[in-house]
Order: sequence, then C-alpha cells, then structure tokens
Amino acid sequence: MKPTLFALAALLFLSSAQAADERRTTAADQTALAVTIYNGDLALVKDARRVKLSGGDNLLAWREVSARMQPETALLRSTDGLKLQLLEQNFDFDLLTPATLLEKSVGETVRVVRAQPVTGVEYAEQATVLAANEGVVLRFPDRVETSIPGRIAFSGVPADLRDQPTLSMLFKTDAQPTSVYQGAAEHGLELSYLTGGLTWKADYVAELSAKEEDIDLNGWVTLTNTSGASYRNARLQVVAGTVNRAPAEHRAAPAMMKNMAMAEAAPQMQEENLFEYHLYTLNRNTTLADKQTKQVALLSAQKVAVDKEFRLVGGDWYYNGQYGDLGKQLKPSVFMQFANKDENGLGIPLPKGVVRVYKKDSAGRAQFIGEDRIEHTARGEMVKLKLGEAFDITADKKQTDFQRLAAGYNTRGGVIESGYQMEIRNAKREPVVVTVVENVPGEWQMLQESLPSKRESAASAVWQVPVPAEGKTVLTWRVRIKY
Repeated sequence: MKPTLFALAALLFLSSAQAADERRTTAADQTALAVTIYNGDLALVKDARRVKLSGGDNLLAWREVSARMQPETALLRSTDGLKLQLLEQNFDFDLLTPATLLEKSVGETVRVVRAQPVTGVEYAEQATVLAANEGVVLRFPDRVETSIPGRIAFSGVPADLRDQPTLSMLFKTDAQPTSVYQGAAEHGLELSYLTGGLTWKADYVAELSAKEEDIDLNGWVTLTNTSGASYRNARLQVVAGTVNRAPAEHRAAPAMMKNMAMAEAAPQMQEENLFEYHLYTLNRNTTLADKQTKQVALLSAQKVAVDKEFRLVGGDWYYNGQYGDLGKQLKPSVFMQFANKDENGLGIPLPKGVVRVYKKDSAGRAQFIGEDRIEHTARGEMVKLKLGEAFDITADKKQTDFQRLAAGYNTRGGVIESGYQMEIRNAKREPVVVTVVENVPGEWQMLQESLPSKRESAASAVWQVPVPAEGKTVLTWRVRIKY
C-alpha cells in the first residue's frame, strides 16, 4: 500500500472509531435556526435539530457552531419533553490544519515519504517530531533535520482536533430504545448560545428634493458575519439599544480569520418593544454566510418634510479680554433636520447609524452632498444632520469695544462690557436666514443689539439673521458680563 493510501486508510479508521464513541449532528439535521444580533459584537443563536439519542449516557458532537461562541452560555434543551441531565461539555475550536496536525504530533512517530531523485520510486522513513513551533524538527534514527525532506504521513488525527468548530456534550436521557434505529430514536433538541463575530448597524440613504423641502428616506440593516459559521435559512432579528454586559475576564480568543443603492427599500422589518430596547424582525428567513456582509431593508418613507439651517457658533473665550478680529470668512455649518413622527411619514424608532444624503443635479444624476451619524432616535424626536459648510455664505467677526468696569481676582474677571460686530455676506441668488449662536460666560445682560436675540440657555444667545440675495447683513451686540 502506498504511504498516501496508508495515511488515508488510517484517517478513515480513526473517524469510524470516533463515530462509534459519539453521535454527530450537523446543519443537515436542522429544523429551525434563529439569530438575534445585538449592538456591540454580540448575538444569540438558537439552533434546533432532530438527533438520534439512546437512553442513558449520550456523547453528542454538535458540529457547525460559531467559532466565536461563548461555551459557558450554551443551553441544551429538549423540544419534545425528553429529560436531559448535562454532565460535561467541551468546545473544540482548535481546527484541523496541516500546522495544528503537526503541532499535536510533537513527540509522536510519523512516516516521512520521499522519492528517489533518479527513479522517482517512493520510500518512507520513520521519524520523531521534536518541535513544530517556528518550523519542524525531525529526529531520524541516524540524524536530526530541521525541515521536511518530503511529505509527512500521520497514523491518525488526534481526537481533540476537529475540522469544524464543535460543541461536544455528555448527558443522560430517559429516551426509550426503538427497534427502528437499533436502540436510538430521533428527538428534537435546541442549542442556544451567545457568540461574537456577528454585528449589525443601520445605514440610511436620503434623497433631497429639488426644492430642498423634503427627502425620500430608505433604511438598511447592514449585517456582518465573521463568526466562523454560516447561518442558512435563519429567522433574523436585531436589537437596538445598549444591553449591559458583565466585564469580561481577559482570555485569549481563538484566531479567526458596500455599496449604497439609491433604489427604494421595501419595508421588510417589523418593530416591537423589548424591555427597554427595540426589536426588529425580518419577515422572511435569510442566509448569512461566514465572512459575508449583507444588507436587508429596514424602512422606506417618501416626502419626509425637512428644514435646512445655516448655523454659526461662537466660543466664549473672547468675552473676558480685549481682542481685534475674531475671524475672517467664517463658514456656517449646514444642517438638515426632520421630525420622526407619523404625520411626517416616519414615527418608528430609528436605530443609530449613518445617514447619507444625495441630491440630483440638473441632469438628473444623484450626487452625494454629506453624511452624519445619528444615535438611537425614539418616536417624536428630531433628527438633525450636519452635512457640511456653506460655500456662498461667509462672515467676518470682530470686537468693537472693551471696558472693564470692575476689577476681578488677579486682574481677571470682574465686570466687563464689550461690543461685537458680525458682517454676514450671501452670494446666493436667493435670500437666506443664518442662525448665529454666541456662547456667553458668567452672569450676562444684553445691553444693545441690532436684531432681537433669544436666550436659548443660561450660556447662549441666539439670533435669526436674514441676509438678502447677493447682499449682506451686519449684526451688532453689546453685552455686560459679571464673573
């Protein structure tokens, strides 16, 4: 028998012996599969299968589980009333590869097969594997070699090496023997466990109308699977919210190794409350393969009314000293906001994610105009997106007066009066309104202003400044501050 055939025969013999000691169940036995994915690299897998069991002790190898599973969270239960008493379980994630097979063979005798350089006839020598860390070290009867001079034939595969991530469980049952399965009968089992390697996030695509009065909004759930397992024909759910988790102890983890579409997303996920979170369920089964990113439709809403805002925000540092120019050609930020309400075509909890906004040009081609990240947004809340900075609107700001009416501690603070001027220019062919926000420190009182302000908070004054088309507006104010 050639050495390669000998090694194959030995492997088949070992597999047969192992199968006699344990029963194996694979994804082919599945009757149902459900995956719930949480924020923060966490998922709950519920895997239901029909498995042959006998009365008394059963050693069951549950194959094709996640390589990132947390074995301490595994829960096995019967779906047809069978009593189970779990005695032991082992999670085998050290997978069979040429490297791991060699590492597990340190101290063992192997056959090194090589060919005569002239005749090509193969022959074999026995050698002992001394090391397999940064290379292989082999001891032959008359020498030691630090490389593989041929190919290695192993007598078998170690029992603790699996070709797939496997959870092996030893448990007792009260199953009754049947003649049909020679002492074993099929029973329904469900294995549930928590795992890493499954993540989700929400992505939104918004198309702004030509008049910039409303948007068409499509929402997508983007799923990524790096768990080391595939989930075929699974019932998929995602949970939006922050689930508290106990701090993990440090331990070594097993090594593991989009395009946006403007098409309308058909609403495919049902939303419901779950404790203090929100649960979204896909209304059809789907397959999430290992090392795959998939998008499924979350929501679709048309003509969602939006407001656009130009916003200039100032600091508080220049209110306690004497300065000149405070900024030339300042650019206001451009915001777009909409209400998450039923009457606005929405009114569902929006999971956190990135909203990307497009607008069609004069030729009807959609162009990207900005994006922003939103947090989890409840019904009735406002969504505010910063899209960029205005090109055609600029502002110059300066301090026009400064007086210290009363000294403070260490020549700082006290009572101060200061005046300011901001000139806002608009190069657009239509008028605009610019929101100016000044963050004022201390106890302050507005003494003079060219436009009425609103005290938005204890530390901010806000003006709505109209600027004519291709024109300018000068805003002035004087404030007294007590530190």
